[in-house]
Amino acid sequence: MDGDTGEVFQRRLCPDHREIVGWLGELPGPVAVSYEAGPTGFGLARALAAAGITCEVAAPSKLIRPAGDRVKTDARDAAHLARVLHLGQVTAVTIPSASQEAARDLVRARDDCRGDLMTARHRVSKLLLRQGIVYSGGRAWTGDHERWLRAQRFDDPALQLSYEAAWDAMLACLDRRRRLDSAITAMAADSEFTPVVHRLGCIRGVATLTAFGLAVEIGDWHRLTGRTIGAYVGLVPSEYSSGDTRAQGGVTKTGNGHVRRLLVEAAWHHRSRYRPGAELRRRWDLASPAARARGQAANRRLHNRWTGFDARQKRPVIAHVAIARELAGWCWSLAVMPD
Repeated sequence: MDGDTGEVFQRRLCPDHREIVGWLGELPGPVAVSYEAGPTGFGLARALAAAGITCEVAAPSKLIRPAGDRVKTDARDAAHLARVLHLGQVTAVTIPSASQEAARDLVRARDDCRGDLMTARHRVSKLLLRQGIVYSGGRAWTGDHERWLRAQRFDDPALQLSYEAAWDAMLACLDRRRRLDSAITAMAADSEFTPVVHRLGCIRGVATLTAFGLAVEIGDWHRLTGRTIGAYVGLVPSEYSSGDTRAQGGVTKTGNGHVRRLLVEAAWHHRSRYRPGAELRRRWDLASPAARARGQAANRRLHNRWTGFDARQKRPVIAHVAIARELAGWCWSLAVMPD
């Protein structure tokens, strides 16, 4: 869209970056481009930036759309993006580098593997349950449980083959998770994210995998503040207020769901008594004295908050989210500390 005349230039393009850059070079300059963040990734944005073309990747949830617009096509979406870009009302997302995006894909591959492993374990246990076989020798998915599973045999060949297929699928997921864990641990120890990982590791419940996941998912921590990071990960209450009436609901659950899950899981660790163990002290040794002191203050504060919630008989699910929201702020304060 020509910002001065309002003339619209339209062309259907293939995904080849050279063709897109060539067509944009034929337009009267200066040229600015916008497209929605999604499965197409950030390769096009980096190619346009390398060619000297301004590109903003729009956050889809922040695009202003008329409430009465019920027709959605690619052409209408493109025209709408052009108008919003011309008005300067595009809320852009941060464009990661190729290495940052690759590290993020690695973390998300591990998260996908975790979900696949849970599904595979459920299939094994539910197949046994349908046969009336239930493990009662202690905690599930331990060494003893695994030996018990290996010893299961069935007279029916079809049932035996089904069990072996489910068991093999679970072992494959375990092997895949181990390989991904090793790769993440190696990258966390020697990469551009290492300083942030070491500082985040000073907090209880934030070990290497969690710290690396937070580091690569958020990327540039300086674009956030201690107040805004809670909203970024969707851990602030929703609100429906009008006039003198104020009504708050559950958390918004917007933004980065991967970061929210990591924070929620780490928040549970702060409920038990604070007694630094050998693993936490080992992580402290990798960080600076200032980061170690900040981490200890966070651990004491978050445990005291849990204790206060329990004393007031606050519902654990509500207290848990509140701890996760405050934990996000502590993580931000450690991530932006100077090395």
